[in-house]
Amino acid sequence: MVQSQSKIGDRMCCSPERSAQALQRDLGTVEIVNENCLDRCKIPGGSGLLGTNYPKISIDGEQPLRSTKITSFYMDTYAVTNQRFAQFIYDTGYVTDAELLGDSFVFVELLAEDAPPSQAVETVPWWRVIRGAKWNEPFGPGSNISKLSNHPVVHVSWNDAKAFAKWAGGRLPTEQEWEHAARGGLGDVKFPWGDQEPNDTDFFPCNIWQGEFPKNNLFRDGYLGSAPVNAFAPNGYGLYNMIGNVWEYTSQPFKVRSLKKTVKRAHAEKHGYKLLKGGSFLCHASYCYRYRIAARMGNSANSATSHQGFRLVYDDIENKS
Repeated sequence: MVQSQSKIGDRMCCSPERSAQALQRDLGTVEIVNENCLDRCKIPGGSGLLGTNYPKISIDGEQPLRSTKITSFYMDTYAVTNQRFAQFIYDTGYVTDAELLGDSFVFVELLAEDAPPSQAVETVPWWRVIRGAKWNEPFGPGSNISKLSNHPVVHVSWNDAKAFAKWAGGRLPTEQEWEHAARGGLGDVKFPWGDQEPNDTDFFPCNIWQGEFPKNNLFRDGYLGSAPVNAFAPNGYGLYNMIGNVWEYTSQPFKVRSLKKTVKRAHAEKHGYKLLKGGSFLCHASYCYRYRIAARMGNSANSATSHQGFRLVYDDIENKS
């Protein structure tokens, strides 16, 4: 069942979602297989920052800025790729939520010109429910990932990301860890590179939308959809694409602590939602200004789309007592 989007102020949410009760999963049957993981960056511990004192979407719970204690850890240099996820599937035989449910959400501009008619999500018609769309057929039946091996895996749910983490010997990051890593040692900044705003003309430090959303996609950064995980420059900790490209799952539920009735109403139906960070290739300041470090989004644990992925973190064993 496709749920209607909830409004964030006068803007709709970034991502369609399924009913949180649509599917029950048993992750205990996934085989744990040790592997030589992709490159990891060591993220130093100490005092980390979370949130902002200058929220742009207050109803999401971006504020206030606060200091948190961080223990050093390792983080994947890149988002998990199609190639890496394929190895997980090969080793375990795991079946993703999108495959079990039979469809996934695809951004309309990614569909082939001769694609058959598809169901639009009522309040966000640029999202289409595509039967057969899944991680290795990301645009629907007949598509493939042969040219996307180094792109982030998509059409994976939070449940799928947790299963992958168990196999890979890692875990999803907390929001505190994710923000600390994304800041790259720069402190209280909007973006991993600092405070300079991306634009539609000459500064493209990440993969987001250029043009008028959703009518005119200029893709002047070079990418209509996702970009390779090593595109653009890394941040100060050596991490790529912490902002834009695909949303990244965290380990935590999506919660907004507020006594305001408007906030409570906006999030009333989001019980069981999981927290995502970083924005995606569909973000733009005029529509979804969530490609900032402090920005946040929630989605149900079994939802999968063209713009949701993940990366893992790993405990620093030397810091364990």
